[in-house]
Order: sequence, then C-alpha cells, then structure tokens
Amino acid sequence: MPHTPVDPVALTADLVRCASVTPEEGGALVLLERLLGAAGFECARADRQGIANLYARWGGKGAARSFGFNGHTDVVPLGDAAAWSVPPFGAEIRDGFLWGRGATDMKSGVAAFAAAAVDFVTDTPPDGAVILAITGDEEGDALHGTIALLEHMERNGEAMDVCLVGEPTCPDEMGEMIKIGRRGSLNAWITITGRQGHSAYLDRARNPLPAMARLVDQLSSTPLDAGTDHFDPSTLAVVTIDTGNAATNVIPASCRATLNIRYNDTHSGASLTTWLQEQMEAVCAEFGVEGALEVKNSGESFVTPPGAFSDLVVAAVEAETGRRPVLSTSGGTSDARFMKDHCPVVECGLVGRTMHQVDERVSVAQIGQLKAIYARILSDYFT
Repeated sequence: MPHTPVDPVALTADLVRCASVTPEEGGALVLLERLLGAAGFECARADRQGIANLYARWGGKGAARSFGFNGHTDVVPLGDAAAWSVPPFGAEIRDGFLWGRGATDMKSGVAAFAAAAVDFVTDTPPDGAVILAITGDEEGDALHGTIALLEHMERNGEAMDVCLVGEPTCPDEMGEMIKIGRRGSLNAWITITGRQGHSAYLDRARNPLPAMARLVDQLSSTPLDAGTDHFDPSTLAVVTIDTGNAATNVIPASCRATLNIRYNDTHSGASLTTWLQEQMEAVCAEFGVEGALEVKNSGESFVTPPGAFSDLVVAAVEAETGRRPVLSTSGGTSDARFMKDHCPVVECGLVGRTMHQVDERVSVAQIGQLKAIYARILSDYFT
C-alpha cells in the first residue's frame, strides 16, 4: 500500500493544540513519538528534572553518516489571554494562516522536519541514519532540554554528523536567511553600596547613585568592538536601574543595575566578566563606594564556517523558494549553542515575525515550503 505523505499543516495544528507552555509537555512529544515510532524510528525519552525530551533515530548507530534535526515543542506563556482574537491553543486556520501559541516558534518547524523525515525514510530509505532530538525546555532555563539530549546521546553511543535546527530564521520573506552562528548572551547584575543618610546632610552619607550613573554611562557608551567577519558589533544594553527608594529626603544605601550583552567572537563570557569587574572597581574606588557583580552567561558566541553543509542548505532553500538566503549570525540565542559542541550546525526555518506575540500565526503555505526544503536537504545529503 502506497505511503500517504505526512501533512505538515495538520501536524502543526495537532501540536499547537497541545498546551505545552514550559515546562509542561502537553502531549506534544507523546504525539511525535507515536508518529515517528510508527514509521520505524527507535524512540527514547530523555526526560530530566520534570522536562520532557524525545530522541528518535531511524537507521543503525554505526551508520556511515547521520543527519540530525533539533527543535523544541515548548512555548512561551500566552501573555494577556483576553487580548487574543482566537483561542491560543485552537489552531484555527484563517486568512491563509494557522493561529496559535507556538505556531511560529516552533511547532511548525518541528512538524515540517518530522513530516519530511518520515516520508524520506519510508519512500527512499537512506544509507545512513536520520535523527530527531526534540526538547521541551528551549523557552525556559534550557538546563534540562537539549543538554540532556546530548548527554543521552553520549551515554548511548549516539551521534549526529551534522545538525539542522528548525528555528524561524527569516525576518520578512521565506527563504531570505539561514543562521550559521549566534551571538553570545550575558546578563550582569551590578550592585553599588554606599551609606544611607539624610539628603540635607551629604557629608554624613555616601550616595551610590552618582557612581552607578557614571558606571552605566561608561559601559553603555564604550564600543565593545567593530564587528568581525561573520558578526555585527557587540552590544551592551542597560535594561534597568533600581533603588527601591520612595522617599525624597533619603539618600539610599544601595543601587542595582541590570545589563544584557550580546557579543561576537571577539569576546568570551570570561573576558567580558573581567572587563565589567575592572570597570566597576575603578568607578567604586573613585566614589568611595562598594561594588558587587553577578554574571550569568547564557551561551558563548559561535559560528559554523561556511562550507559543504551550509552550501547544501542554501541550495535547497533557493531551489524551493527562488531566494538565495544570506548567511547570518543575528538574533537571540537558540539551542544551536548546545548542538555546536557536538557537530556542525545550521539553523533554517520560516518567517518569525509573530513569534512570542499575541495572535501568533504562521503562513500555511510556508509550512509546506519548509517541509519541501527539509525533504530536499535530506535527499541531497544522502545522495
């Protein structure tokens, strides 16, 4: 009996109906495991700390070559549920779009690569392995998602030769951009402590606010670099300054600022931490106050140098969309920052214009295009 191709639009709709707000699984991975298992994929759950993760492989562990997909089925919270014009988990199709939380980011991407993989191994079984690593913890802290999947792979002798992450990568038009890397992301919290006192008696207090004002001005007005071959210049944003002081006649004891740095391969999390510490200490010494620095580095910058893998993806995108995508490292972080330690990784997906928004939606036509791109990539990789 001929194989009936998997409809990626219907699969996207089924996934959107799963209320998988991080860290809830919502039935999304159960649905995918059932689909993949029926197509001959060997499936295993790599759940950890309440986070659901699915690993699926078609073909033997010792295959001469293996192609991997990575993605996530967890979604961000709804925001103001009353502001939605459609049921957020209803997966309604209207005006050529499929609506719902996660429709763009990234249940359509997961549906497209799962559908392409099932059809490919069923219709043209390759000489190699096709692997899907799907997590429920990309939108959260990402501590027990793709990291847990990679540790599961290492324990069980599993490996990908290359990996394609199905995140949305196009700003406006389908096929215009793929990602070959990402900037690093670092959050920093600076606390400056002086001495509280009456605002009429400056000599009896030590005001932390002028020191903080000087410090954040210096940090935000100093160019971090001029960019590199594959990256735009790094950026530093001061996102909040807080004292918690409601009085008009009291000099506060302390002040706290939060920074976010998006950095290129000129820097590392360690080098930026050292720089922040030195800048803070110099200003604190000048003003006679104390400073404390806390840092959380969400991921180092990385790039997969242009080559055979990115060329293969570019050719498939151009063949299916008529556009030759640019190679970019823009945007925020993704789980590609973990996959890059395992194998070469490229991100390729649809237009992400409405991701994380109220009334998130995806073009129905783009879902079909994305499946066709992934199918072509698989075919070209194995032939």
